[in-house]
Amino acid sequence: MAKEIFTNKNIYNTVRKNIKKYRIKKGMTQQELADASDFSHGYIREIESMNMGTTFSLDAVEKIANGLEINFKYLFEENDD
Repeated sequence: MAKEIFTNKNIYNTVRKNIKKYRIKKGMTQQELADASDFSHGYIREIESMNMGTTFSLDAVEKIANGLEINFKYLFEENDD
């Protein structure tokens, strides 16, 4: 089995999907996550909808993980769900 090559786009898409997954799992709205992580609703919406490109920082991901009350590393895990 060939090993998948990770690009910036793959990593960003994984993080986006996981942010949305954990937000929904916690029963949070985008606005609630924005408030908990000290971002605007629009910023969270852009990240989740993949309209932002690959420009959000690790600091932003850490703040979002804290807002979700999860370990930072969970947002980087590849899942099939």
